Amino acid sequence: MNHTLLTQVEFGRLARRAATVLGLLLLALFFGAGSVSSQPLPVPTISITAVQRGQSVSFQTYNYPAGQAFTVRMGKMGTLGLGGDVVGTFYSGNGGSMPGVFNIPPALKDEYQIAIRLDSAQGYYSFNWFYNNTTTAPAPAAPGSGSSSSGYVGIPTFKITAVTQGQTVTIVTDNFPAGETFYVTMGKMYTQGIGGHDVGILESEAGGTLERTFTIPAALANDGRIAIRAQTAHTNPYYAYNWFWNNSTTTSTTTTTTATTPSTTTTAAVGPIYYGIPTFTVCQVIRDNQVEILTKNYPLNQTFYVTMGPMFTQGIGGEPVGKLESEDKSSGRYVFTIPANLHNSHRISIRAQTNHPYPYYSYNWFYNNTTTMDHCQ
Repeated sequence: MNHTLLTQVEFGRLARRAATVLGLLLLALFFGAGSVSSQPLPVPTISITAVQRGQSVSFQTYNYPAGQAFTVRMGKMGTLGLGGDVVGTFYSGNGGSMPGVFNIPPALKDEYQIAIRLDSAQGYYSFNWFYNNTTTAPAPAAPGSGSSSSGYVGIPTFKITAVTQGQTVTIVTDNFPAGETFYVTMGKMYTQGIGGHDVGILESEAGGTLERTFTIPAALANDGRIAIRAQTAHTNPYYAYNWFWNNSTTTSTTTTTTATTPSTTTTAAVGPIYYGIPTFTVCQVIRDNQVEILTKNYPLNQTFYVTMGPMFTQGIGGEPVGKLESEDKSSGRYVFTIPANLHNSHRISIRAQTNHPYPYYSYNWFYNNTTTMDHCQ
């Protein structure tokens, strides 16, 4: 009986305590409801504003808490600066936005990209990264403004603007980093220029947009298409590549500077840069006699060798039936005689192809019966 009574007394005490705690919680919720904020706490960040290659990096802070000491570290790219070399201490003072500059440690001075991190004992931190090349970024913008500064950003590219068949190619760069030396190579199509022939050096100088002309190596002078690459000598290099049809084309009279000996030359306009795929359609057939074709998007000043063969061969290894000189026109009509060994064939393949190692070519087929196609009218 005493055991039962003690249990009931203890139960009453526990119940009263629970009621008291619940009441306090309700009061806290009631009085505190008006002061709860749904706004997120500001996040401290840094933007890179300038880099002296192998020497120092400058940054600008945002939303920094006041009165804290941040340990500054730098490390290899991809580490977020965690466990990196300590390069100094940054004092946040009154907080908010302020500049900072720290030396790049000797172990990282030749790295292509470097991570930087700031940590405080109170648990605040921020990190960023930068390309290790001398540059000054535009005036930094506050986070959320739609712009940022991280030294050099983006991807270097270049386009082909002029070709003199078997002799030279002119390129125009875009978004190239400043103060870099690019080694330019040319190679077979589909190689991206990797392991290709050395054709010169491109000094990026102030970076951005540059125009340069390079000589096509003798080993590639007769190729139909050529790959070209520009790459720095870093362990993790800057690079860009493209390819071009090896036929004389340019968009306008152009002033160019060669890669090895700066000079000014004037190149006469001979036609647009060639892009796309050459094709032809069959316009007219006279059974066992001749076929007329209409070319489309053919490269200029090229000699195409035309063959005919059985259906499904695409004309490969077929009977030679003549040549097609594209001259100064991308579209034209041409007539070829159907060879005797294909007379009485139901369908015939026809092919036009240049004799480059990586040739221009197109092919089609036709029914061997007398007809005129409406689409060629």
